[in-house]
Amino acid sequence: MRNFLLLSLIFLGMLSCKNNAKSVVDVSDVSVNFATKRFEVDFYNSTEKTLSETKKNYPFLFPKGIHDSVWIRKINDNDERALFEETQKVFQSTGKLEEALLSLFKHIKYYLPNFLAPNVITVQTNIDYDHRVIYADSLLLISLDSYLGTTHEFYNDYPKYVKQNNTKEHLIVDVANAIIKKQLKPSLNRVFLYKMIYEGKKMYLLDAYLPAVSDKEKIGYAAEKFQWTLNNEEEIWKYFIENDLLYDTDTKLNQRFLDIAPFSKFYLGEDNKSPGQIGIWIGWQIVRSFMRNNDVSLQQLLQMREEEIFKKSKYKPRR
Repeated sequence: MRNFLLLSLIFLGMLSCKNNAKSVVDVSDVSVNFATKRFEVDFYNSTEKTLSETKKNYPFLFPKGIHDSVWIRKINDNDERALFEETQKVFQSTGKLEEALLSLFKHIKYYLPNFLAPNVITVQTNIDYDHRVIYADSLLLISLDSYLGTTHEFYNDYPKYVKQNNTKEHLIVDVANAIIKKQLKPSLNRVFLYKMIYEGKKMYLLDAYLPAVSDKEKIGYAAEKFQWTLNNEEEIWKYFIENDLLYDTDTKLNQRFLDIAPFSKFYLGEDNKSPGQIGIWIGWQIVRSFMRNNDVSLQQLLQMREEEIFKKSKYKPRR
């Protein structure tokens, strides 16, 4: 019996690995180069005498026409300094962040050899949720004050489904997503099924780029809602089919199943037990099924139409 249980665990582990990119790849020989600079440290430690040097080092972060007195007031603002000090407690060192970035960049370059690792600048944006990470090819801006931890008092006014991802662990997922957004051409397809698969492509890239990150962290679900998703994948798929939603082009389906939200809107009694963006989860599983059943490279996947992916996916929801 003990041997049987051991074999069962090994088998389940193998299935779990197959859900991700085709295999764990060796990136030890992949070479990437990037530098990391702490703008928020340099800025909030600036004085009237040293501000000019800071501006010289980061000219693109200082819009022209703004007098130095504005920046000095910002540096000395009590609320901003309190946020800066709290951020430094969490990110006194960026050593672990740089290790995570190095691994991410190496994995991207392994699959896409033309990728050039961007230089990294950490900043403070006063918890600007929409601009936590900005990627512009050769430059990556990361707002560290958005990742102080789910329970931090500065996030007290945030809804739970948002602040659950204001963590150091989720930071690297946001970075990867910012890069992936640039790598995938925008989709103009209005069909709900194909929108799900388009989002599923992004999630599969996360599988490839962040092999050590859990599925729960990649999709950003709370533990209980992630488990609900695992338990109800077949019912979700059945709901989409029975309600003729797969080939529907109603944009309201975005709000119900694709947009960030506290839960998905099936208009059923247990909606609040579900996570938001359940359509992205389904699209992810379809793309995973496609990649398991077809000999296709990551580069080829990026170019493929969603219709073809679905036809060849042989997708069957887990029961």
